[in-house]
Amino acid sequence: MTTTPVKPPELRDFYENPAVPVASGTPRSRRQARMLAEALGPAAAGGTHTILDIGCGDGTAAATAAPFLPVPGHRIIGIDWSQDALRRARTRIPYAVRGELTGGGLPLRAGAADAVLFSEVIEHLVDPDAALDEIRRVLRPGGHLMLSTPNLAAWYNRALLLAGVQPVFSEVSLRGIHGRPGREVVGHLRLYTARALREFVAASGFEVVRVAGAPFHGVPRALRPLDRLACARPSLASILLLHARRT
Repeated sequence: MTTTPVKPPELRDFYENPAVPVASGTPRSRRQARMLAEALGPAAAGGTHTILDIGCGDGTAAATAAPFLPVPGHRIIGIDWSQDALRRARTRIPYAVRGELTGGGLPLRAGAADAVLFSEVIEHLVDPDAALDEIRRVLRPGGHLMLSTPNLAAWYNRALLLAGVQPVFSEVSLRGIHGRPGREVVGHLRLYTARALREFVAASGFEVVRVAGAPFHGVPRALRPLDRLACARPSLASILLLHARRT
């Protein structure tokens, strides 16, 4: 008796699954929003600024950023490839459209955006180089990139590696958790230290302005004060927040 092999799910199918988390913690979103408001400065009130939330997920990051920005000096557009995420995003932000980060897949002309929010996306990408090329294309010269991503060298990951345990945020399978703390499979393919992130973004045609740290909402409650304290040294923080300008 022969059986037809079952085709394994593709990565795109994984992200279209409504059970896959599409939002990150509010503390990170607020810190990133403040960085964006500071970068845009008072000039944002003088005219409409276009801000893209690429990989917007359910729209939480964009909705969190909006109150920190001058009104009516901005227009936030959410972009995602997941139709499920876009349906949720449209309940939080006025504009949410489908787009991709390869081959000119963002539905905007070159230089159309003043700023890009890129929140917890880069760690999910097969080709992050092409993604930054596309982001650079749609940003105007001098436009701002606000990127956030988990820190491979977070303070607890250093201890876990010394103990021979798989670091938090890293994944060896899309089907289950193996060898690390945590309960959710979230599809991380790439992880960065603060130094690696700086070098990678700079090599992609951006001037790195600042790297800051943010806490991780998944840290056990008893350890959260320590996690917030670690943010003072971005190289130890749970989440890396990077501000760069397009050259």
